[in-house]
Amino acid sequence: MFNGTDKRYNQYSAHLKNKFGVKVYKITLDAGFSCPNRDGTISTGGCIFCDDGGSFSQAHSNKLSIEEQVEVGIETLSKRFKAEKFMSYFQAYSNTYKPVNELEKIYNSALTNEKIVGISIGTRPDCIDDDKINLISSFKDDYYTWVEYGLQSIHDKTLERINRGHNFDCFLKAYEKTKNAGINVCVHVIFGMWETHDEIMQTAKKLAELGVDGVKIHMLCALEGTKLAKIYEQGGIDFMNEEEYVSTVCDFLEYLPKTTTIHRLAGNGLSSELIAPDWLSKKFDCLNKIDREFINRNSYQSSKYVYK
Repeated sequence: MFNGTDKRYNQYSAHLKNKFGVKVYKITLDAGFSCPNRDGTISTGGCIFCDDGGSFSQAHSNKLSIEEQVEVGIETLSKRFKAEKFMSYFQAYSNTYKPVNELEKIYNSALTNEKIVGISIGTRPDCIDDDKINLISSFKDDYYTWVEYGLQSIHDKTLERINRGHNFDCFLKAYEKTKNAGINVCVHVIFGMWETHDEIMQTAKKLAELGVDGVKIHMLCALEGTKLAKIYEQGGIDFMNEEEYVSTVCDFLEYLPKTTTIHRLAGNGLSSELIAPDWLSKKFDCLNKIDREFINRNSYQSSKYVYK
C-alpha cells in the first residue's frame, strides 16, 4: 500500500529505496557529543530513561574517528544487508550541542564517502539556533537532510515527569525554524509514560496537524543504570504489554497522514541492558504483530486522518 510494498504504513526504509532506487541504510555515528540535560546546564542526571550510551546503538562509539566510523559502517552494512547507499546518522546524545564552527567540521567529516546520500542529526529542540539551522540547511541541496527531534510527548506534565528539561512550546519553535529552512524533521515519541490512551492520541493528532515528515515511535523501557530502572524496581510504573503497545501503535498511525514516514516502530538490541518490559527485545515479532493488527482491522496509516 506504500512505496510498492504490502506494508500498511509509510515505512522509512521502503521510502528510501523508492527515492534512491537501491537499498539505503543509516550508519549510526558517535561524535562525542554531550547533552545539556546531563552535564548540569539544565539539570543533572538527564531524562529518566536515558542510559550512559545516550541512546547510541553501536559498539565502536567514538573510539574511531567519524570518517572511520563511516567506513566501518559501509563495510558492515554492505555485507550484512546488501546496502548500496547510506545516510550518516548522528545518534548519540545531542548532536547540535557544540559551537557551529565545530559542528561544520564534524558534519562534513561524515560526508566524504561517495556512497553517502544523506545526513540525519538527532538532537533536542533546546539545542538549536539560527546559525545551526543555517549550517544544516546548507547540506540539503546535495544530501537528503534530516533533523530528528526528541519530543516524546506534547504534554508538559509528562515532559516534566521524565525530567526532559524542555516544554512543548520549545519544540514548536525549533520545529518551525527547521521546517522554514527546508529541512526534513523526524519527531521521536515514547509510549507508556504514565499517559492515558487519549493523551497519546492527542500527540498523534498534533503531529498530524503539524505535517511532520517523519515519526519514530519508542516504547518506554527500563535500562540498567537509569533512574527509570529504580522507579520500576520500586513499583512506580507498570509498562505496556505487547498487545497494548501493538494496538496503540496502530491507533497512532491511523491519525497520521500518508506522507509521514515511519522511521521506527519497535526496539531491538537491548537484551543485554533491558530490565523491562522483556518483550521489547523481540523486534521482528512486534513488527509482525503490528502488520497483522492492521490487516485484522482492515486499516492503515492515515485511515483516520482528516485532510483539509
